[in-house]
Amino acid sequence: MKNLPTETSPAAPVVPADVQLPEITLKAVVLSIVLAAVLAAANAYLGLFAGMTVSASIPAAVVSMAVLRMFRHSNILENNIVQTAASSGEALAAGIIFTIPALLLIGHWTVFDYRQTMTIGLVGGLLGVLFTIPLRRTLVVEAGLRYPEGLATAEVLKVGSMVHVPVHEDTALQAGGAMRGFQALLLAAGIGATVKLAESGVRLWTEALEGAARVGGTVFYGGINLSPALIAVGFIIGANTAWVVFLGGAMAAWVFVPLYGVVFGVAEGTAMNTVQLIWKSHIRYVGIGAMLIGGLWTLFQLRGSLWAGLHRAVTRASRVRHAHAVELRTERDAPLPWIVIPFVLTLIPMAMIYTEAVGGVGVALVMTVIMSCAAFLFSAVAGYMAGLVGSSSNPVSGVTIATIALSAVILALLMGYDNPAGPAAALLIGAVVCCAAAMGGDNLQDLKTGHVVGATPWKQQIMQVVGVATGACVIVPVLSLLQAKYGIGEITAEHPHPLMAPQATVMASLAQGVFGDSIPWNLVLGGAALGVLVILFDRRQQARDAVFRMPVLAFALGLYLPLKLSAAILVGGLVAECARRARGSHAISEGSRGLLCAAGLVTGEALMGIVLAVPVALSGVWPGMPADPVQLFDTPPWNGWPGFVIVVAVGIWLFKQASRGERMAVS
Repeated sequence: MKNLPTETSPAAPVVPADVQLPEITLKAVVLSIVLAAVLAAANAYLGLFAGMTVSASIPAAVVSMAVLRMFRHSNILENNIVQTAASSGEALAAGIIFTIPALLLIGHWTVFDYRQTMTIGLVGGLLGVLFTIPLRRTLVVEAGLRYPEGLATAEVLKVGSMVHVPVHEDTALQAGGAMRGFQALLLAAGIGATVKLAESGVRLWTEALEGAARVGGTVFYGGINLSPALIAVGFIIGANTAWVVFLGGAMAAWVFVPLYGVVFGVAEGTAMNTVQLIWKSHIRYVGIGAMLIGGLWTLFQLRGSLWAGLHRAVTRASRVRHAHAVELRTERDAPLPWIVIPFVLTLIPMAMIYTEAVGGVGVALVMTVIMSCAAFLFSAVAGYMAGLVGSSSNPVSGVTIATIALSAVILALLMGYDNPAGPAAALLIGAVVCCAAAMGGDNLQDLKTGHVVGATPWKQQIMQVVGVATGACVIVPVLSLLQAKYGIGEITAEHPHPLMAPQATVMASLAQGVFGDSIPWNLVLGGAALGVLVILFDRRQQARDAVFRMPVLAFALGLYLPLKLSAAILVGGLVAECARRARGSHAISEGSRGLLCAAGLVTGEALMGIVLAVPVALSGVWPGMPADPVQLFDTPPWNGWPGFVIVVAVGIWLFKQASRGERMAVS
């Protein structure tokens, strides 16, 4: 891969290698666990709702600085430890929610299995940590990859901790401004939570403003979801990616669905039900094909750089060091036994789970080998990609789709294409790999931050394990609550507006289709062909050095998401673009007030969504307890119009916050 963005002039670390500062302290560990749990829960909701997750490193760093500054003695390395563990928890949540709900969708589980889900999360997350340890020096230090979110988090930590070092001109938080950032984050979270309470709790308005109509023998659909969190997601990913996601959704809703109606006719029933039936039964497979080709293209692009990086890592690890050589504190990774022994131990519980799933030791051992190899490969891929485009844009779902497809084919040859245990077996492999890949990219971002500020790598790696353990323990109750309140993936009479869980639904369809031979391969191949066209267009744009790019995985996600979600994401992207132009700058800084407010909107809405799910879940346990104690209306009295007005107001507020300038006032 040519012309990779690199860090051309790495500066000396903020805290020199010969300086010892407290890093893993009691207050840092406690705050790390709390933030990891909260951010894992919020990302779980967002991923099931929107099919995307966002990096929590900068919000975690801001909260850490605001809290730890209340203690007499705190330092930049403590703050770095907190954001490291907290972001590990939210990254693991992404790996779990992209795959584990698929086990419900295929009927393997009826409820989330706490033991197996926690084990999968722990094993996958731990593998992601272990496999990136030998890659740290190669990818973070020697390769010179930028790791944009890691560098941005380091800048936020520098100035927020009032360290007197040169500050990059795009840094958002001035020295002493951590509390300002925390207040902005808290205010946005309150707005997001209040809007979610009014919509989903009190039910003053519907979740979307949408409609469908029959026109000329076919059907057309239009709509927008009234969610501040989706506006915030669009703001975070930016106008380019938001446009690409929307183009995918528009092609599905305004081209493929009407075209299907013209060619094959439409069934009797309401126009809305007809649109949903066509999308569920046919159009989503086009998106699966595009996602599959996108994942394979990602691997193909990275082939040379990945193997070169692995070769450098293995070569360096195999050197015999001088007996009296002293390793700098800032270069001390976890020692080799800390990698090998946990790796071997993680294989035992996974082999047991696989044996339980397929009922045979031989196939379970093959599954364990496939899982281990794929987890190592894709942890490295994710770590390299995070260095190029950041962990929020890392195509974890694409490589997971490729893993499940390959695993399903191998298992089908071993077990038979009609084996009912096959889809679950493929998904159980993919779940561990997805967690490892999600962690791989996030880990190296955090280690880049640590490299810049002068942290001790092995201490960060310990806290990454703490974040993994926290996320794995918290995620199952959160998923159970969301399932009880909203439903996941499938539209039912009880849950007419479920959390769509787009990635998990893709994984379930792919695994079932390989074994049941029920995939409409013509549609999948059509989607793959469309993905190839998108790749060719993007390559042309790259050759022309054009501003607008068209990443295939973003387009494929838009094909798969309902248009109402991608429309809301587009609005957020346009808000970001308008704010950029109002400031006259070229990009939104990673730690800006606008991005902190956007992160707060996501977090507030997600946490309120989880809170509202608690009484619904408990109503099945405690007889007589009302399912929705705050609900005033069974049917929203004004459809979606109040929500539309409020979301417009939130968009205007977010624009004003973002256009105030990149630097916050000093508190």
